[in-house]
Order: sequence, then structure tokens, then C-alpha cells
Amino acid sequence: MKLSLEMYISANWAVVIVYVLATIANAIGVLFKNSRSERLGYWAAACGLALHTGLIAVWWREVGHGPYMSPNEVLSSDAWMTMACFFIFLKIYPRIKSVSILAFPATFLMLALSMFYNPGIRTLPATFRSVWLIIHIGLYKIALATLVIACALAIFYLLKKRKDSGWLQQLPALETLDIYSYRFAGFGFIFWTIGMLAGSIWAYQSWGRFWGWDPTETWSLITCLMFGAYLHLRRFFGWKESRAAWFLIVCFAISLVTIFGMATLSGSIHSEYFK
Repeated sequence: MKLSLEMYISANWAVVIVYVLATIANAIGVLFKNSRSERLGYWAAACGLALHTGLIAVWWREVGHGPYMSPNEVLSSDAWMTMACFFIFLKIYPRIKSVSILAFPATFLMLALSMFYNPGIRTLPATFRSVWLIIHIGLYKIALATLVIACALAIFYLLKKRKDSGWLQQLPALETLDIYSYRFAGFGFIFWTIGMLAGSIWAYQSWGRFWGWDPTETWSLITCLMFGAYLHLRRFFGWKESRAAWFLIVCFAISLVTIFGMATLSGSIHSEYFK
């Protein structure tokens, strides 16, 4: 299937609209305890994910590389991974259902933001033709998606502890939110660490060194150490509940600075993605 740039842009906006409708229907369902509206939101999100998947696949075939060579592709694939991971983990951990309240809008906002960048076709540099790069990028995207879930659970914990009324009563118990935020932070830490190691191998293949103290590399290490500290404090020093939730939110904010903030610096190799 031949996909023109105009068709690609129009199709992306169509997916954004479906995700927005899913967000609205799901929010109405949760806030007003309307199970029918909530189910409709999930079906709309699933349909949007299916359309998004097909669009990324067709664009990948069209440009000859994965969705990681421009801000448009990066944000779009981040949005896709967030929604995909949510549905996958929902099958395994049904109690994270409430995360949809934040995961759905996060997805459509990332995809909508991607549309404000030029989605033009870019040539893949020789150094980017490595399986280790694909592993590196893929694992970081999974890490981001799992950390979105972890952060959402931490936010819900703080909200529910402050005032357990209205729609917040539908959330799992405080202990469950606390444990699950810890668990998903652990998942994110694992994916982040392995992704960083894969990136080091790719760097060695491309430039003959494992580490170059690139701004994004440095902040990636800082982020890894921050999440490691969070897990260590919980496991060995008994950190939990509110202070653990706040620390997790700070760690998540740092991860966003690493992925999106540092990548925009001109001195970073990773700034190539955001030009």
C-alpha cells in the first residue's frame, strides 16, 4: 500500500480523534459510574490502537526504517507503546484498570503533539542500521510505558489517601495501589537498564566506545540510579506509602527530562531525533 504524506497526516488525526473519544467515554464511565460508557471507551481505545498499529506498520514500510527518526515518529511510537502496554498489562493485572484515566489522555496528547512536527521521510544513517539500536529504542519505549503506569498508580495513591470519596472509591485499596506502583517501577527499571546496556553496545559498534558522556547518556544513567534508589529504599529501608509515591513521581519527571528534554540539546547525539 502506497501512503502519501497527506494520507499519513490525515490518518494520524483520525487516530487522535478516536483516542479522544475513548478518553471522554472512559472518563464519563468512571466519574459517573456508567459501565456502558466505560466499556465504550475501552472499545474505542482498542480500535484506535488497531488503527494506530496499522498506520505505523505502513509508514515503516514506506520509509524503510522504524518509527524513531523524527519527533513525529518518536512521539507517535511512544503513544502507541503506552496504549499497547496498558492493554497487555491489563490482561495480566486487572487491578490497574483505573490507570486508563491517565493512560488514555497521555496517549492522545503524545500523538497530537507529534502532528505539530514535520513527518517527512528521513534517510537512515549507516550507524543506525543496527539491531542493537532497535533493541535500545524498543526497550526504552517499553520502560516509558510501564513508568507511566507506575506514576499513575502513585498519583492515585496520593489522591485516594487525601480524600477517598466519589470516583476515587472505585480505585483499588491504598495498599494495592502502593504495591502495584512499586511493581511497575521495578518493571520500568529493568527495561530502562537493559535498554541502556543495549545502547552502549550500539555505541561501541558505531563509534568504538561504550560511553561518551553525551547529555542524554548521562541523564539516562542518573534516571537509572534514581529508580534504583527508589527500589532500594523500598526494599531495604521500608519506604512506602506517601513518601515513596512522591519519590516515584519525581523519578518519573526526571525520566521525561531525560527522554524528551536532553534529546533536544544540540550537543547530544540524540538531538537528531528532535530536529
